[in-house]
Amino acid sequence: MDENIGVPSQEIDLSRVLADMAAAIVDHPESVSVTESENEDELLLTMTVDENDMGMIIGKHGKIARSLRVVMKAAAKAADKKVTVDIK
Repeated sequence: MDENIGVPSQEIDLSRVLADMAAAIVDHPESVSVTESENEDELLLTMTVDENDMGMIIGKHGKIARSLRVVMKAAAKAADKKVTVDIK
């Protein structure tokens, strides 16, 4: 049985996924940027947003930031990678 049923065969652009999710949340989507750095087994995504949008990205008690990280870990698992999201 094929374990990849429903998973697209093309590569998932994880930094684009994170940037699109963040842009949908904030008031200044043009200021959202995501940089990535990769070592042998993990991808580090560093997201920067406008200073005025930081509260929207973090959310009450960090719930939005935590949710973004959970979704990114799920997307990374589909791409067979490990990911860490850093918000600045």
